[in-house]
Amino acid sequence: MMATVRLSFSPAPVHVRTARLVGVAVARRAGVAEELLDEVRLAIGEACTRAVALHRQYGLANLVQVEMSDGGNYVVRVIDRAPIEAGLGIAALPPEELAKESLTDEALTVGVGFALLAGLVEDLQVRPVDEGIGTEVRMVWPVAR
Repeated sequence: MMATVRLSFSPAPVHVRTARLVGVAVARRAGVAEELLDEVRLAIGEACTRAVALHRQYGLANLVQVEMSDGGNYVVRVIDRAPIEAGLGIAALPPEELAKESLTDEALTVGVGFALLAGLVEDLQVRPVDEGIGTEVRMVWPVAR
């Protein structure tokens, strides 16, 4: 039987810790191997921090959404509501723009978050949301049953 846990929180950095704690608890219950739990904690933290930074950068009051499900694998989806070009962050900027020191802290957080996520999560997808404006970061880990 698949269980899904949904969290929504205002775009404030203080809520990222709660999302990490809940994410690891759900991962443990789902059967994610103990040695992967640090990776899960870090990845959920980075994805949520990225979403919060985008919302703050664009002055959005929309809630950040996190969905965790434990079907055949442990799947975490983090959804922001920033414009899609923003969702790609500095990863989409040309090198000459990256060299400028005028990048905001939020823009830097988004770009660094992508680099960390790509290094942490083997099964990572970043794509536009199905409905409305925003980006979905989808991360998958195997579970032992």
